[in-house]
Amino acid sequence: MNHHQLEKDIEHLEQVIARLSGNDRIPLSYWRNRVESVSRANLVPSQVQRVKRLSEALSELEMRTKERSSHEAVR
Repeated sequence: MNHHQLEKDIEHLEQVIARLSGNDRIPLSYWRNRVESVSRANLVPSQVQRVKRLSEALSELEMRTKERSSHEAVR
C-alpha cells in the first residue's frame, strides 16, 4: 500500500471510529478487520501511534457493546 493511500485510510478510520456505536449497520468486526489490515502495513512511527489509538478506541466500543448485549440478555 502506498503512503498516500495509507494516510487516507487512517484518516478515514479516525473519522468513522470516532462516530461509531454498537448499533450501526456495519458490524464492529468489519472495522476491526480494517484497523488490523492497516496495522500490517509498513507504517511510520506517527502512524503506528494513530493506529494503536484506533485499535484501543475500537476495543473500548467492542467491550461496551458486549456489556450492553449481556445486560439486555439478562432482562
